[in-house]
Amino acid sequence: MAGPDRVLVVGAGAREHALIDALARSPRAPELLCAPGNPGIAAAARLVELDVQDPEAIAAAARAEDATLVVVGPEAPLVAGAGDALHGVGIACFGPSAAAARLEGSKAFCKEIMAAAGVPTAAYSVVRDPQQGMVAIERYPIVLKADGLAAGKGVIIAADAAQARATLDDLLVGRRFGTERVVVEEFLEGEELSLLALCDGERALPLASAQDYKRIRDGDEGPNTGGMGSYSPVPAVDEAAAAELCAAVHQPVLDELARRGTPFRGVLYAGLMMTAAGPRVLEFNVRFGDPECQAILPRLRTDLLDLLQRASRPGGLADVERLDWSPETAVTVVLASAGYPDASSSGDVISGLEAVDPAVLITHAGTARDGAGALVTAGGRVLSVTALGDDAAAARAAAYAAADMIEFDGRQLRRDIALRTAR
Repeated sequence: MAGPDRVLVVGAGAREHALIDALARSPRAPELLCAPGNPGIAAAARLVELDVQDPEAIAAAARAEDATLVVVGPEAPLVAGAGDALHGVGIACFGPSAAAARLEGSKAFCKEIMAAAGVPTAAYSVVRDPQQGMVAIERYPIVLKADGLAAGKGVIIAADAAQARATLDDLLVGRRFGTERVVVEEFLEGEELSLLALCDGERALPLASAQDYKRIRDGDEGPNTGGMGSYSPVPAVDEAAAAELCAAVHQPVLDELARRGTPFRGVLYAGLMMTAAGPRVLEFNVRFGDPECQAILPRLRTDLLDLLQRASRPGGLADVERLDWSPETAVTVVLASAGYPDASSSGDVISGLEAVDPAVLITHAGTARDGAGALVTAGGRVLSVTALGDDAAAARAAAYAAADMIEFDGRQLRRDIALRTAR
């Protein structure tokens, strides 16, 4: 007889908190662990001290804890080979191998795979020095992408030649983000869309659509961040439309990676631009988006534990016909610390959480306990506030009412999450 489910979630952010909350709803009542976690996660899972950048340490911890499944939240451990290390010790992992995780680890590799798979994307060039980059630019604005991991901050839209040259110098001469290559990409116009799919190496099963808000300020002004808010679903992308997009975008990539002998198992995140000429892929990520995860998972009625276990096995999703979703809309608002995204303030006392309606989901990211036990800021994005409502207007109202109860010095938030949808 099989033993109890013991799930180790790797990570310390609001995405991992949302995963823990969703797994806790499983009728199988799994034992939940999180490494290293945060004070919010500690209420629902046992925390494990761990260097998440070390794949072998992750595998060793999973063995020591007798984990039956490991869910790797952030991209860096996956790119470093956490999935390979776990498979090496015989533990199921929801997350791709290092070879398949190159989809996010290298923008140039991602473009190569899309070209081979026939997936529509922006025209591009890969350059290694600033002069080569300037020659590759035919018109402005232009998109410049650091080739490696950059925590969501490695994409710069250059409005003119001066900004393009400065960015190329910063990335290729200054080695910001440690990159040696830059993808120079056509600027696309349209509506952005996030569509994630669970993948078992053979089949891509779409989740509900979402929209992310990357810039720090209202109206998409200011620098890129890891994400300042999201909502789900996007009205124009219902279940049927999501399935069509998944067949055109995710499945060909899955097939191409399988053809190359590097099957993708985990969640494949497509950042799309819905242009006048049709959908174009901006990027692929190999993990749940943050904050999309916080808006998508609260609406999921299908058992997440069962889905993640299935996706960790070759062909495990074959007999899953469809997913069950709440008809409600979810709106997520991110509260960030002073100075974010260029820097972050730590040690600022957080107050007001106890006044928030229990129906509103608060997921922790950059939080810690100080010496006196008070909850304080400890990173750029501090908390995510997610509310469900009959429509976007109701969900927005509840999310912002809760967000405004929470205070800390220098708190930043956008006021336009899902605003157009709610009108």
